[in-house]
Amino acid sequence: MKKLTVSLFAALIGVSALNALNAQDAKPADAKPAAADATKLMLGVVPNVMQYDKKELTVKAGAKVMLLFRNEKCPLQHNFILLKPGTKDAVGALADKMLTDPEALKKLYYPDSKDILVKGTKLVGIGQSDLIEFTAPAEAGDYPYICTFPGHWRLMNGVLKVTK
Repeated sequence: MKKLTVSLFAALIGVSALNALNAQDAKPADAKPAAADATKLMLGVVPNVMQYDKKELTVKAGAKVMLLFRNEKCPLQHNFILLKPGTKDAVGALADKMLTDPEALKKLYYPDSKDILVKGTKLVGIGQSDLIEFTAPAEAGDYPYICTFPGHWRLMNGVLKVTK
């Protein structure tokens, strides 16, 4: 009974999600960024507002990044993509057009665009998370991130500030 209580408590505070970040240490160096060397970021969803919980994240240029994207309480599904600077509106418009694409759900609502630098691996529903691993752009600048579920990007966006 004590183990069950501890397990439930750990799940409630999100320890299992944080352990997913640390579990990456056991993978071979060539598979994914090593957790010890990576910049660890967390990004969530504000329930009933359709916004990310952070409008700005900061990383060093070229850094290995492990982004834990969580949807703890919002009943809608969301995703995460990182874009080239200045392309938010164009990619957002492509995302809106996916409303008429019968394959949109299968594509996780990721539009086809050369302006997408990083994609999450799934749509994140209530109580779910996605561990997104990538290398930050080599050039310093402001890189927009958005949710491309149709209509969400206008409110659900932020900026990854890449510094030298």
